[in-house]
Amino acid sequence: MAKTLLLMRHAKSSWKEENVKDCDRPLTKRGKKDAPMMARFLKKKNLLPDLILCSSAKRARHTVRAILEELNISDEIVIELESLYLAEPQAYMEAIQEQSDDTNCILVVGHNPGLEALAQILSDSVVSLPTATVAEIKLPIKKWSALSETSEGKLENVWTPKELKKK
Repeated sequence: MAKTLLLMRHAKSSWKEENVKDCDRPLTKRGKKDAPMMARFLKKKNLLPDLILCSSAKRARHTVRAILEELNISDEIVIELESLYLAEPQAYMEAIQEQSDDTNCILVVGHNPGLEALAQILSDSVVSLPTATVAEIKLPIKKWSALSETSEGKLENVWTPKELKKK
């Protein structure tokens, strides 16, 4: 049985306030609209996560909150990890490898360039992840602990808010 990994870059964040630390930047109006729109799209595609791994950055947490509200899902499925803040691919992999094998679909909400690099490592495809974009990767593994650089995942889809707004 294959596992599904959804990689989502946080929604658009604001650079307006100069005195705000990077990890505390809030979402913009666009970000606040894009996150729930992507959640509705994932629901329509029947790609609901069993678990969400989330960076500790405010913009990632707020992206996840918007998704949970839109899907009416409890925050009990969310694991917030400081190690995912501006993480390298290896940190994402380690967080994913620790998850229960009962979990079939994991959504990771994080940052570039780490997420794009992770998608490329796992699918051997170059992926662009603008804000709020979701990449769907099917992995031929039965256990998350088996995830590695040689897992030979298949990039099934990449959905951007910009493309969905055109439809």
